[in-house]
Amino acid sequence: MKELYKIHAEMCKVFSNPTRLEILNLLRDKEMSVTALIEKTKLSQANISQHLSIMKSKGIVISDRKGKNIYYQLKNPRIIKGFDIIRRVLSE
Repeated sequence: MKELYKIHAEMCKVFSNPTRLEILNLLRDKEMSVTALIEKTKLSQANISQHLSIMKSKGIVISDRKGKNIYYQLKNPRIIKGFDIIRRVLSE
């Protein structure tokens, strides 16, 4: 059981960054290329790549190379339910 708490805490660290939360929200319904994420967030390629790397290392996103582009999607879309619950609580 303690291992589950440790994993949970590590995942929460990933979501303690506003940019990663924005990326999570953008990926909620579809996969997106790094280029599309850059356009939507107005952040640099290096910045987006750094955040995606962290999220990938924690098993939150997966990637797929298609030609010259890399596409990202949520590994488990159910993570959005937790994201939405927290946002609803905060908005109340």
